[in-house]
Amino acid sequence: MRSFSSIWFWIMLATVWSMVSHHVLGVPYHMIAAARRQGGQAEQDLEDMVRINVLRRLRMVDQAGIWLLGLGCFMLTGLLILGWVYWIELAQALFLLGLPLGFVALLSLLTAKRIRAEGPQGEALFRHLHRHRVWVQSVAMAAIFVTTLWGMYRTLSVGVLGS
Repeated sequence: MRSFSSIWFWIMLATVWSMVSHHVLGVPYHMIAAARRQGGQAEQDLEDMVRINVLRRLRMVDQAGIWLLGLGCFMLTGLLILGWVYWIELAQALFLLGLPLGFVALLSLLTAKRIRAEGPQGEALFRHLHRHRVWVQSVAMAAIFVTTLWGMYRTLSVGVLGS
C-alpha cells in the first residue's frame, strides 16, 4: 500500500501519461505526423479516423455523459477523502493520477466538439490536434510534477516521522 515508494507506481505513472500524450483523441501521433508529411491517402485516413473517434466520443457522452460524470466525481471524491482524511497512500496516488486524467477527458471532449462543429480538414485539423496534444502534455507535466513533489514529501515524512 506504499505507493510513492514503489517503483511500480512510478513506472505505471510514466506509462499512463506517455500513452495519453501519444494518442490524440484516440489517434496515434505517428499517424498524424505521417499524414502531415505525406498528405494524400494518409491525410484522408487520418481525417476518417479522427471523424470516427470524435463521433464515438460524442455519442458516448450524449448517451451516458451525466452518469460518467457522476461516477467519476464520486470516485474522485472517495479517493480524496480516503487519501487526505484517512491518509491512505494508495488513495492519494490514485487521486493524483485520476484528477488530471479527468481534465484530459474534459479537454478531449471540448476538442471533439470543436472539431465536429468546425469540420476542419488538412492543416486546420493538424492545428487542432497539435494544440490538443500540447495541452495534454502540459497537464501531464504538471501532474507528474505535483505527484513527484507529494510523493517525495510523503516518503520523507513517513521515513522521518515513522507514521
